[in-house]
Amino acid sequence: MKIAIHYKQGGFTERWIQYCKENNIEYKSVNCYDTDIIKQLGDCEALLWHHHHADYKDKLFAKQLLFSLQQAGKKVFPDFNTGWHFDDKVGQKYLLESIHAPLVPSYVFYTKEEAIKWAKETSFPKVFKLRGGAGAENVRLVKNEREAKKLISKAFGKGFRQYNAINNLKERWRKYQLGKSTFIDILKGVTRLVCPTTFSRLYSPEKGYVYFQDFIPDNKTDYRIKIVNGKCWGFQRKVRTDDFRASGSDVLIFDNSLIPIEMIRISFDVYQKLFFKSIAFDFVVKESQPLIVEISYCFGFEEQQLSNGYWTKDLMWHEGAFNPFGWMIESIKDSSEFEISNK
Repeated sequence: MKIAIHYKQGGFTERWIQYCKENNIEYKSVNCYDTDIIKQLGDCEALLWHHHHADYKDKLFAKQLLFSLQQAGKKVFPDFNTGWHFDDKVGQKYLLESIHAPLVPSYVFYTKEEAIKWAKETSFPKVFKLRGGAGAENVRLVKNEREAKKLISKAFGKGFRQYNAINNLKERWRKYQLGKSTFIDILKGVTRLVCPTTFSRLYSPEKGYVYFQDFIPDNKTDYRIKIVNGKCWGFQRKVRTDDFRASGSDVLIFDNSLIPIEMIRISFDVYQKLFFKSIAFDFVVKESQPLIVEISYCFGFEEQQLSNGYWTKDLMWHEGAFNPFGWMIESIKDSSEFEISNK
């Protein structure tokens, strides 16, 4: 099997290439933005592409290209089941509700009138989200009906920019204070105030719908649970100071004993029912019951989280370092073609 890998710096790409080299797997780097990409893939049986939610080019056609290739008989990562819902919280709501997964109660409306009626009758606080964005982007705590109505009016009016330069600068400053960013990053954030990103210029505002979730109080952390090719690992993320959000906090707790085993069981159950090859869950807990907040086929990673061990679907713990990027490659291969040992 010859694998094509869309090349970009960072993310999964360089780890895939390293794994192919170490295991003598034939591969070639390609540029999926090329207009003749289908022709270029003629001698390949598979394509791997770590497409990103904040790249406007990726958002335009990554899912369409991957699904087209899958329909033509090629193996792809992420495949349709794994990736169609990426960066689409509204789509995830319908998907998870359809299999009765324990999702945080979520509400979506497509007319201003229905949304206003709901806001008058519901309880607060609620969490407002746009369908796209990661790391707690585009997420707000709505404290009362007045705030909800203001957001609803905007959602059915001029809409919301998917990139907020002021919030981005605040986030850069927060990470700088934590020692997880540099002063150069702060200067880049200031520059974005007057020179918007390509994504911000080319992507139209989000409008025509409004999406809320119940606010689940008393969570000092959330949980990130990841499964690739039948192996699962996870960690906690502390809630930001004076905030309700944990996603993107960069304050991580690597202690598998703190993760409820029921959370792992739920994760495997959803993973198997929906035929995922790779998935990351965000969980919170309400009265000892794990609830899914959202999901993503891809995820950030640090070396420490790849060294502590993982669970298999029998809920057994396996100590030691592992390589999920190799597992991704294994997931698109048939075991009859050749064997690759887990690393």
